[in-house]
Amino acid sequence: DVKLDFKDVMIRPKRSTLRSRSEVELKRTYTFRNSKRTWSGVPIMAANMDTVGTFEMAPVLASYDMFTCMHKHYSAGDWADFAAAHPETLPNVAVSIGTGDRDFGVMNTVLEATPAISHICVDVANGYSEHFVDAVRRVRERWPTHTIFAGNVVTGEMTEELLLTGADVVKVGIGPGSACTTRKQTGVGYPQLSAVLECADAAHGLNGHVISDGGCTCPGDVAKALAAGADYVMMGGMFAGHTESGGDLVERDGRMYKVFYGMSSATAMKKHSGGVAEYRASEGKTVQIPYRGPVEATIMELLGGIRSTCTYVGAAKLKELSKRTTFIRCTATVNTIFSQHKEDHSHGYARVPTAAAAAAAAVADGEGDEGAASSGGGAGGAGGAA
Repeated sequence: DVKLDFKDVMIRPKRSTLRSRSEVELKRTYTFRNSKRTWSGVPIMAANMDTVGTFEMAPVLASYDMFTCMHKHYSAGDWADFAAAHPETLPNVAVSIGTGDRDFGVMNTVLEATPAISHICVDVANGYSEHFVDAVRRVRERWPTHTIFAGNVVTGEMTEELLLTGADVVKVGIGPGSACTTRKQTGVGYPQLSAVLECADAAHGLNGHVISDGGCTCPGDVAKALAAGADYVMMGGMFAGHTESGGDLVERDGRMYKVFYGMSSATAMKKHSGGVAEYRASEGKTVQIPYRGPVEATIMELLGGIRSTCTYVGAAKLKELSKRTTFIRCTATVNTIFSQHKEDHSHGYARVPTAAAAAAAAVADGEGDEGAASSGGGAGGAGGAA
């Protein structure tokens, strides 16, 4: 039983009655099993990373009915200022926490002060810990009617346990993100497509939902994740490097770059925890991504690609995509003949460097050999933040 990643499959086209991509409806409406709340929007979300899940990113994504999981290092005061300035954005954001008491306290303060925020993201690198399950239970007991995202895991039985413990949506993905080195450091992981297929099947049997977190390198991968049954797709690297992204803007050889780092990288741990503790190792990398400008162009390209996927399989609504999809195994999915040439696209992901170029751009942790194009994922902050 070989497990599969996005690069191992393509979606087979099918007869369609759709005349135009404009006919495709990308909005979904979900009712959650535990909170009993309903959410409507385009189920694409920015990861809760310092360099992606920002107060600058959220209003832009919300204007397209998309979602942002904020990184967990904003203070209650920061949240109060943001809520006052952008009340229309609050239905499409989540407060992120790890398992620590400090995070729990900040969450309580923010949610008590701002009832319009109804989503909580409880995020650690290793969702198989009993301590993490207890944390999800604790959050559910304190906030019984808030929608809880929890992860990360990659197997059906743990997806079920989290849903039965109190989560509404389970984050799926260990190690697929471009800024994550967990697989290299630990040997632990699961090919993302198979993880999504199996976890979605388990979740949907309990009226739960899943987020595919990490591993997307292009709009086609996002479409594959949705076609595999993901209810949301979370991205880091594809939203990194923009005006609205976090990370320092630096100049090198006459070109502008933005710093992008994983939340278990040495950079993140030095910033938030004073350094890498002696009992652990960095499981993330830090890279410099060519500056991409405003994120809106990337959003348009992403949504356009997903609409086109739907027309190829005859799905008039995004809801129909998984039912209309047949995956086929393949040995190659793209023609790479010009992959070393600069692409003349205005859209952000098209100018992300190839693996070789990203290796040259890596600036920390000695981990620049996997590229910076795929979505970074949220999992794994110092102390647990995605």
